[in-house]
Amino acid sequence: MTRFLDVRADPVGGGLATAVAVNQGTAIANYQSYDSNQLLADIRGRNVFIGTHGYNVDRADGISCLSNWEGLLQLDEPSIFIGLLWPGDSIWLHGLDYPEEPRIANDAGENLIAPFLDKNFTDAASVSFASHSLGARVVLQTISNMFLPVRRATIMAGAIDDNCLNKEFKDVPAKVGIISALASKKDGVLSGLFPLGNLIGGIIAAGHPWWRSALGHSGPANPKPANFESPFQIPDNWNYGHHDYLRVDPPPPPLIPVPQNVPPNGSPLPANGAIGWQEAWSAAFCSTRFR
Repeated sequence: MTRFLDVRADPVGGGLATAVAVNQGTAIANYQSYDSNQLLADIRGRNVFIGTHGYNVDRADGISCLSNWEGLLQLDEPSIFIGLLWPGDSIWLHGLDYPEEPRIANDAGENLIAPFLDKNFTDAASVSFASHSLGARVVLQTISNMFLPVRRATIMAGAIDDNCLNKEFKDVPAKVGIISALASKKDGVLSGLFPLGNLIGGIIAAGHPWWRSALGHSGPANPKPANFESPFQIPDNWNYGHHDYLRVDPPPPPLIPVPQNVPPNGSPLPANGAIGWQEAWSAAFCSTRFR
């Protein structure tokens, strides 16, 4: 069973809950409450790795993709994975709500997750994060508002401006031991829809730029933080798409041995291109960077 921190008010769409819920499960059918005191005992003295999903993911899909991904992680002891669910989806807008979701992501990190971790995770040996897509904003806002130090942070397919570590979240690098990223120029969502979303956001929501490249498309803008670990650009010939990092219903995937780093452009597909290699590779990469 995967352990979860859940800040959703509703299974689909809706806003933020009033408090962080502690749950467990591998699918919506067996998703249930988990004793908070047991969670505190579980994390005591262990390296905690918190992973979160991106935009347009409801509770059921969030549980599925994160529990599937946990099974692919290869974390050294003493380590523990915890999934993080947040309401980055709409019950009826189906994409048109994108300009509103960054505010929800910010509020989740600042008002719920950061205070919860500061209060309850002081006995953990360390806290680290991994995010997918717009989940980057949840994680960065959480770190920005935490008093606890963060050991590792890995931003996969970050649907956030490429200069975020120099501008909006310029305080984050000083709070993290090592920052990593994964980016793909074959990410059709970030190469096309993300700039359009920023354009719309700039019109109706103060603070958004008119046009920026996404961190998850070409990586972070220069100057990169001193503690940013390269390489980060996935080979173009892998055709790594936006939804390849985490999948809701993957087939039995191959485990890809660690350590795993980003190879040069033109490198052959991992695991000979076997079905399910993409999420297995992202898990192997994050397992390596977590160590």
